[in-house]
This record gives sequence, C-alpha cells and structure tokens, in this order.
Amino acid sequence: MLQLSSIRKSFGARVLLGDATWQVRPGDRFGLCGPNGAGKTTLLRMMAGLDEPDSGVVAHPADLTVGYLPQDGLTHGGKTLFEEASTAFQPLLDMQQEMSDLESRLGDSAIPEDEHERMLTRYSELQEAFADQGGYDIEPKVTSVLGGLGFAPDVFSRPTETFSGGWQMRIALVKLLLQRPRLLLLDEPTNHLDLDARNWLEDFLLDYGQAVVLVSHDRFFLDTVATAIVEISLGKLTTFQGGYSAYLVERDARLERLREKKRRQDEDVARMEAFISRFRYQATKAAQVQSRIKMLAKVTPIEIPPERKRVHFSFPGCARSGRTVVELRDGHKSYDELTVFSNANVLVERGDRVALVGPNGAGKSTLMRMLSGVEQPDSGERVDGYNIVAQYFAQDEATRLDGSLTVYETLSAGSPLHMVPSIRNILGGFLFAGDDIYKRVSVLSGGEKTRLAVARMLLRPSNTLLLDEPTNHLDIDSTDVLLDALADYGGTLIFVSHDRYFVDRLATKVLEIGSGAAVLYPGTYAEFRWSKEKRAVTPTSKTAPSPRRQPPKTPHAATHRKQQHENRRQERQTKALKARIAKLEGRIAEREQVVQKLEAQMAEPDFYADKAAADAAIAQHQGLMWEVGDLMNQWEALQGEAGEI
Repeated sequence: MLQLSSIRKSFGARVLLGDATWQVRPGDRFGLCGPNGAGKTTLLRMMAGLDEPDSGVVAHPADLTVGYLPQDGLTHGGKTLFEEASTAFQPLLDMQQEMSDLESRLGDSAIPEDEHERMLTRYSELQEAFADQGGYDIEPKVTSVLGGLGFAPDVFSRPTETFSGGWQMRIALVKLLLQRPRLLLLDEPTNHLDLDARNWLEDFLLDYGQAVVLVSHDRFFLDTVATAIVEISLGKLTTFQGGYSAYLVERDARLERLREKKRRQDEDVARMEAFISRFRYQATKAAQVQSRIKMLAKVTPIEIPPERKRVHFSFPGCARSGRTVVELRDGHKSYDELTVFSNANVLVERGDRVALVGPNGAGKSTLMRMLSGVEQPDSGERVDGYNIVAQYFAQDEATRLDGSLTVYETLSAGSPLHMVPSIRNILGGFLFAGDDIYKRVSVLSGGEKTRLAVARMLLRPSNTLLLDEPTNHLDIDSTDVLLDALADYGGTLIFVSHDRYFVDRLATKVLEIGSGAAVLYPGTYAEFRWSKEKRAVTPTSKTAPSPRRQPPKTPHAATHRKQQHENRRQERQTKALKARIAKLEGRIAEREQVVQKLEAQMAEPDFYADKAAADAAIAQHQGLMWEVGDLMNQWEALQGEAGEI
C-alpha cells in the first residue's frame, strides 16, 4: 500500500530520519512512538504527501486515498455542523444535486424528445450509482459519527464557526472517518476527546478495516488500537509487534541486548588499541599491528539511544486531614440560561481517589472549581473538612506561572528546603535538561509551561489534590512520572483526565457528571463502565413481554397458505442471490491474489530498476484495484438485497 525506501530527512544539522525503510499494508494499525522531537509528525506529513524527504522514495498506488489529521490548526466555517460533516460525501452530494437538476428539467415539456430520453437515461444511471454507493445512507452515517464523537443532536444545525478549537478538530476527525480513506494518518487524535468519545473512537478504529497510522500519548488507546508499534529513534524506524505494553517489554529487552553488544565491542576495540599502542614500533609485530589497524577502521560503532532517566519521586509530607475532605450540599450552578448543576450533592472522604467523568461541556471543570473553592455555587453550600491543605491544578495552570522567573526558580520558589535537592531530577523527568533550566518561563511553549506547572505541583506539600487535565501536553514518559508520584500519594485525589490509562490506574471512585447531576460510583473506571453497560442492556419488568396476557394469534388458513407461498418465493430469491454473491466473492478473491502479488513486486527494492516493467505493473495494479472496488460495490448491493428479503 505504501512503501518508504531509504528515507532521509533533516533540519539543519539535526537528522530526524536517516536511510529509513518501512512498509504499510492494508489493514495494518501502527502506533508511532518516540521522544518529543524525534520526527513523528514529520513522518506523518511525508506519508500524507505534505512534506518531501531530502532523499529516498515514498511509493504508493496512484489510487491510494490518504486522510491526515494534524494535531491542531484546522477551522471550519460557512456551513452548519451537519452540512460540514456531510461534505465527506461530496461526490455523492454532487450526484444528488445533478439528479435534482434533472428532475426539474424533466418536467419541461419544451425539451425535445431525444434530449428527454438522454436525460432519463442519465437520471437512471445516477439513481442506480447513488444507491449503490450508499447515497441514501448519508444521513444515518453522519448522525452516527457525530454522536460517537460527542456532538449532541441539538448542535447539528449550529454554524461551524461557533465551535471552539477543540471541537473544530473533532469536526475534522468526523469528516475523515466518514470519508474512510484507505490510509488514515492521525496525529494525537485523542487530544480533544473526552473518555466516552475516546472509547467510541477505539471501537470505530478496531472495525475500520483499512490501514491506520497514529501518534498518541495515551498508552491505553495505543494498547487497544495498535497491532504494532513503530519506534523512531536515532534516525531509524524499528517495528515491534503488539500494543504499547508489549512494545515496552520488547524495547527494554532489545536495549539490554544492544548494551551488552556495545560493551563487548568497546572491550574488543580497547584490546586492539592497547595492542597497537604497545607494539606499534616493534618490527616483529608490524603485520599484527597493521591487521588490527585495518580491523579498527572497519568497526562501525554501535549507537545506543540516550537512556531516559526514570524519576522516582515522593510528595513532601503533610499533616493528615479529617475524614470528610470536602462536601457539596444541594449545589446549584448556572451561567445565564444554562443550568450546569441542580441540587448536586458530593461527599469526598479522606483517601478517596475520585475521577470526574462525563462529556465535554457537562460541567467537570465547573465542579472542580466549586470543590476547590475557587468558584462558589449559586445556591447550596460547600463545606471544607478539618485540616485540609489543598492544591488545585486548573486547566489553565500554565498561564499562572511568573514569566520573569527561570524554570529552576519557578520550582525552587515556595518549595520546602528539603525538596530543593530533588528539583533537578524532577525537571529532568519533565524534559527540562541542561541549560533548559535557566530559560525564562516567558519563552517556553505552551506544552513546556504545562509540564513545568505539573512539576511545581509535585514539590508543594498537600493532603488534597484537585487536578483538572494534568496530563495535557505531557508525553508518555512524563505522564508516567506523574502517575508514579500520584500512585504513592498518601492524600485525597480528585481529578479530571481523558487519559484512560491514567484513570484506570488511579481511580477508586467515579463521579459521573451530566444532566445537571453528579452521581458517585464506588469502584474503578472499568467497573463503572461495566455497570453502565449492564444497566443499559438489562430489560425492565415493565417492558418484558407476557405470554399469558398476549398469546400469539393463529393466522387464518388462507393467510397461512399465502404466507407459505411467499416464504418459498423468498427462499428461491435468497438462494439465487447467494449463488451470485458466492460467484462475486470468487472473482474478488482471484483479483485480490493478483493485487497482493503485484504489491509484493512493488515492495522489492529494485522494482523501479526497469521503468517500463514498473509502469506496466503499476497500471495493472491500478486497473485491478478499480475492478475490485466495482465488484465490492456489486457485492454490497447484493448483500443488502439479500438482507431485505
């Protein structure tokens, strides 16, 4: 499907990719991993055709459809949400418009008969093609994907320009998923999704059937979706089979083997250098010395990726709180005509680890502000427990940093004296190394400021933490530093996070926000989801059928014979359709075998050595892919017809 051969890409003296080779086949689901700045986004852009490699070839069939979702920066305007999402089916919409135009013209009696016949023929062709390509399913498909990604039906008619940046990216993702490209490239697709939308996207991608390459800092998402991980390190691409957890195990094992190989190489080089140094000027050893000099010249030093120092950190000690930490009684909160909470009651006790979940806009951040005391309820009361020392980490915490301080000064200010020696280690865990610690906060990027704000929080004593999206802009390693610290935290934790792994590891209770209420569930997030699904599928006694009260009716004899005749007719139709479907499946399988052989040839390094043969193979491949697509459309139409029968 897509072949990268000997790709090189650099920016100035910094080499991102050097002689990198990789192949993506139909149905592959790859997760791209590597440290910040390794080149993950650059690689996706080259695969999408937006950037060119300095050298090497990105080869793919001419008819390959590629969809690319960047991290941010996309905006929409001029249409309603539903209209914008529907543009994913633009060819079908154009076909529908042409049909509408023909319908208007066909009613014109002044049109000559021969032209009228041509128009009727064209209309019939369009109608058949429109049905075969799923034109009548546009509305349910758009509605399904919009709903899955968190858009409520009451916003379908809203102009797209009224949505915020995060929702704009969701709109772009909706359109990509509806277009169903054969190669889907996603750069941090979960950044702007809440947990429900992430769960829905996981299921969608698992059933997608086409090739997917994605970058994500959500390890649970990678574990669920990816069947293989491709690591970018030292300018090379290395493939690891399995999800992210399996990748970590195999990566560490490979690194250990590489270090051992490097150690043996260094010992061999040292021995040869010692021999050369000792016997360089002895004529009797001249041949051996020259031999070792030649051997040294042939040695290719083994490169080992820089080891990311894993920071193990403990929060500074703090006095213990009372049993009740914070309580919200009959809390009501509204903004203008929008009621966020109505008579909400929340009780958090010492040692609780409460995850706030719910769709975006349900009021999670509002509740966090009320629980922290930053914002008061319109009515009701908030009650603090005894001896509470709380820290509140807001979504915009990074904007509250003092821009005039350096990175190091930001952490040292307000930290207990006994924590000062830990500052450099903690900064290293959050990607601040070397001279970075002397940078002014004012020159840091948004992501760097967020990482610094998280690091600052770790150094301050507390017995209650309220964290609103602390993992935004953190890579997986930095998230692990925070996770390890929070897992060992002895106080009470209330947090919002859209990182499923983060929630799974920390939460012992789940507070569901929605419809103006806050409902507390004891147990982990996985148990909470199981409980919700169980309640959703369990029928109530009111709707259960009662055979005694509603006995089945016996049909009249004539009606029964008519039904039997109809059943036999349908059986004959079904049998004939099944035979046609089986024949189509055989033709599809034959052509797909030829396609696979051609793609194997196209993946060979010397494929383009004979240009004429390569062009012929590519043309044959393209023709076969069109034919397979047409056969698949016929197969889907027959399947639909059989289903209706």
